[in-house]
Amino acid sequence: MPRPRKPRFVQGRPIVESFVPTSTPPWGTEEVILSIEGLEAIKLNDHQGLDQETAARMMNVSRQTFGRILIEARAIVADALVMGKILRIEGGHFEMPPGGRGRYRRRWRGGF
Repeated sequence: MPRPRKPRFVQGRPIVESFVPTSTPPWGTEEVILSIEGLEAIKLNDHQGLDQETAARMMNVSRQTFGRILIEARAIVADALVMGKILRIEGGHFEMPPGGRGRYRRRWRGGF
């Protein structure tokens, strides 16, 4: 039995939910789906310029998992751009970090 998936933290919902090419390619309209945590990985690493270690901590995942999310997200975006596909941003396994804008998960461990 696989280990339960740990939710990834994202700082907020996407501003837009899809990107549509202005013209239809000769082979017709196709659609690809980018998960919200994939968009968050691209935003943190490529847009904000954070290194993978820092971005992984912000998303509450290991650096290796962050790298895998980033590679998959870049492949989906590249496919949509090169092949003229509709890029829809939805789904995934994520949650907002506790405390609103907080960056790290904190647990109460009891005691005084």
